[in-house]
Amino acid sequence: MKLTDILNSGFDSAQWEAKGYQLPKFDIEAVREKTFKQPTWVHFGGGNIFRAFPAALLNDALNSGQYDRGVIVAETFDFEVIDKVYAPYENLSLLVSLRSDGTVEKKVIASVTEALKADYQFSDWQRLTEIFRNESLQMISFTITEKGYAWNETDLAKGLNPIFALGKVAVLLYERWKAGQLPLTVQSMDNCSHNGDRVKTGVLAYAERWLKDGIVPEAFVAYLKDESKITFPWSMIDKITPRPHENVKALLAADGFEDNEYIETEKHTFTAPFVNAEEVQYLVVEDSYTNGRPPLNLGGAIYTTREVVDKVETMKVTTCLNPLHTAMSIYGCMLGYTLISAEMNDPDMRSFVQKLGYIEAMPVVTDPGVLNPYEFIGDVINRRLPNPFMPDAPQRIAMDTSQKLSIRFGETVKKYVERGLDKSNLVLIPLVLAGYARYLKGVKDDGTSFDCSPDPMLEELQAIVALLEIGKPQQDWSPLKSLYARKDVFGFDAYEIGIGDQIEGMVKELFAGPGAVRATLHKYVEKR
Repeated sequence: MKLTDILNSGFDSAQWEAKGYQLPKFDIEAVREKTFKQPTWVHFGGGNIFRAFPAALLNDALNSGQYDRGVIVAETFDFEVIDKVYAPYENLSLLVSLRSDGTVEKKVIASVTEALKADYQFSDWQRLTEIFRNESLQMISFTITEKGYAWNETDLAKGLNPIFALGKVAVLLYERWKAGQLPLTVQSMDNCSHNGDRVKTGVLAYAERWLKDGIVPEAFVAYLKDESKITFPWSMIDKITPRPHENVKALLAADGFEDNEYIETEKHTFTAPFVNAEEVQYLVVEDSYTNGRPPLNLGGAIYTTREVVDKVETMKVTTCLNPLHTAMSIYGCMLGYTLISAEMNDPDMRSFVQKLGYIEAMPVVTDPGVLNPYEFIGDVINRRLPNPFMPDAPQRIAMDTSQKLSIRFGETVKKYVERGLDKSNLVLIPLVLAGYARYLKGVKDDGTSFDCSPDPMLEELQAIVALLEIGKPQQDWSPLKSLYARKDVFGFDAYEIGIGDQIEGMVKELFAGPGAVRATLHKYVEKR
């Protein structure tokens, strides 16, 4: 069983379907032919998240029979992905959805019609230019990670030969302007707040520099700023897509599916002809399109206003997902866990995040209307975090914790203050913040050491707690006052708002000696 088998005339689908593989219901060649002549969507970044989510949404739309165009992939960074993941399999891939009950769903994704290397050294660049000059093009989108939106002075100075992704996009948008100031929507699908603004800022940085250098006319910059021509909508995307999993590879091999080898490129992209991903997913998009759009709502995307997208992001980041992840990462590292899913089998940890989310954070949740916060957090606790197929580690999530606390917990605490709510209801959020001081010591609850995860403020914050000793109740605890007054870390001064002494008391309990982390966690979870 090979992916390319389904393109052969006389293909017998019975064997595949008998083993639970969902096959495309549309005419693949007809879609490819129409897309080549009348492209509507180009996506930059052909990695795992794209194949598991946006491409799969379009695949569902095509399966519905209500749409007839595919998506064209453009890769700006790792060209081996095109050579090793797309070309050998004629742009087909297998999506393996990993369910929390241990079962899987296997679906062949055939919505990608072309895969191009977005660089001037390849003939593919001419094809991209041709596509951008085609009036049928409606949308370009991105999953290139937040780092992909970077630029620097050196690249800005390269004129119409930039290296970075947004510089190349600006060049292609210039081609579209020259073709008649044709409308287009530039849509980020990366997991960062206000992502459309980040794309817009980067594209305009190039265009305005070129205007200054006399390379492009002022009318081109005006075109990019004209919202009747070009828009940069916001979106919120949420789906975990880890590296190819050994268990999935074995499962597919047992089926007789042969395209299950691992691929690691020279740039350390880890991928495979198959993509394994969690079953739960969300894509909420600002509905601001100037030339129409592919109907991804047929696959489950939600189109709404910019305000609602922002509310969904706030709900996720400050209440329903990210705070739970951070709580589990801090205490998971101290309790010696290496998997988030394993932590969810710990009664204390499960109760910790349930009560933190439902009881303490939910009273000030931002309700976006299009997603129910209670259902969202229910999916997190009951389907996402316990999923045994998701090899996510507290050590990974603990990276850059100093940059996350003010958003993930500070916003909730400040809302309690602003709304005059009873701060005595805050027990587990202070426990998370108290746990951070204990985490910074790099000592597990059993007394053995661990390496704190990378963090730009790690050395500075560890220096504050350096003189605090575990197992010494009578000592100078004054360093805690300099820690928990840090608005740049927590988003507030804990003493100004009246929870500093509460946090300090919890820290002292956590520092009592071996076993104190577990005992303190259990005490406050039971109390709550």
